[in-house]
Amino acid sequence: MFEAVEVGHTLSREKYNAALPKLRSDLLNAHFALRGQKFPVIIVISGADGAGKGELVHRLNEWLDPRGVETHAFWESSDEERERPQYWRFWRAMPGRGRIGIFFGSWYTDPVIQRVYGKTKGSQFDTALDRIAAFETMLVNDGALLLKFRLHLSKKEQKNALKRLEKEGHTTPTDWRHFKLYDKFTKATERAIRRTDSGLAPWNLIEATDRHYREFTVGKILLEAIQRRLRDAPAATSAPAKSAAELASKPADKAGETVLDRVDLTQELTDAEYRDSLAEQQAKLARLVWAAHNKQRSMVMLFEGWDAAGKGSAIRRVTQAMDPRLYRIVGIAAPTDEERAQHYLWRFWRQLPRAGFVTIFDRSWYGRVLVERVEGFASEAAWSRSYQEINEFEEQLTERGIVINKFWLHISPEEQLRRFKERKTITYKQYKITDEDWRNRKKWNDYRIAVNDMVARCSTEYAPWTLVAGNDKKFARVQILKTIIKRLEAAL
Repeated sequence: MFEAVEVGHTLSREKYNAALPKLRSDLLNAHFALRGQKFPVIIVISGADGAGKGELVHRLNEWLDPRGVETHAFWESSDEERERPQYWRFWRAMPGRGRIGIFFGSWYTDPVIQRVYGKTKGSQFDTALDRIAAFETMLVNDGALLLKFRLHLSKKEQKNALKRLEKEGHTTPTDWRHFKLYDKFTKATERAIRRTDSGLAPWNLIEATDRHYREFTVGKILLEAIQRRLRDAPAATSAPAKSAAELASKPADKAGETVLDRVDLTQELTDAEYRDSLAEQQAKLARLVWAAHNKQRSMVMLFEGWDAAGKGSAIRRVTQAMDPRLYRIVGIAAPTDEERAQHYLWRFWRQLPRAGFVTIFDRSWYGRVLVERVEGFASEAAWSRSYQEINEFEEQLTERGIVINKFWLHISPEEQLRRFKERKTITYKQYKITDEDWRNRKKWNDYRIAVNDMVARCSTEYAPWTLVAGNDKKFARVQILKTIIKRLEAAL
């Protein structure tokens, strides 16, 4: 792979200084034009130690408008980062639409180092690279312009570069340790590039011997990529997504049985059974949550369901059993401007708990394949690819040891109507019923189909869906508590 990098490229100081003013002017104009656009620019800078990565990052920051660029240097992980899934640190650093993010070090760094030092097997390395490829594809499919630069030095050139830096006091023992493993780094990096180089996210291999050449070449590639993307940017408006009923293989009124039809809504508890069972299950959960905290095991719960299905009251019965210091509830509403400027999963990655703590989502990332699908807020292409993106997201959570509980609270249309009418007549419940609830009710069958697809495609071994019989709230609350306890016991 690196044998294909053209060597001997230089750019004299005179030519560099003569061409630089126009490059900088054009780059700034392109950066200004980027504001307000519907895509971010993500720049990944990687390469051999001594290849000038730091100098290049400084130069890009000098050439671009500092108000619209964010630079993130990924070095050793902090305690906060180690307590969460690996990609958490990258997600929280993602630039919003219309902005540029420079990543000095990236999601490639750790897999390559782990492989070079023999801490992972070849198959594990390939799995990590496949995850990277899927991650980058997801970013690009969401609109990101992703530019990946690898600065290359031959072994001899790297040795000379490190000697120069050593004289200036700019090297570390790690630099020379890595140099002794040059051949292994080359082999692992070549494999990483081959496996993640694609039309959507291609690699740019830059000979790094000459500073003027590498900086000017990267700047020119960046400029041309932004200009090309600005020319090709789609119109701001797009056709609305089709409803779930339109996209179903059969007409909505002939859609047939769904997973929801198999939920036995006649299940109920007497008041006495409920009192006894609730107290027993809450006591168990209280002990288990503290045990999980002591073992640094986190938990994520998410609650979805029909309007008036009892999500809020169910969450309250769960939190009553937990020490307030150990949990946090995140209510999900329409995204803010800041959240709309990011990939839809960004706001959920940011809310993941530290080791030993619990985050409860009242509504969740499944809004992408529910309300956004049915109401036409997301295109068919966007929500269709989200099933796999969500499965990958949840798999990363469970690999980090996070226990996931996903609940869909199901009630019958008749029970929902009864509760709607009750809310209208009881003063302190009137705030719970809105015009939107009545509109959603008219699309019951569309949502029914969307829920079926959601459960069929995203109920996995590591993050299964629990369909809760919710016509009787007492039964639903106890069922939820028992499910959480069962999964926690299995995890501990």
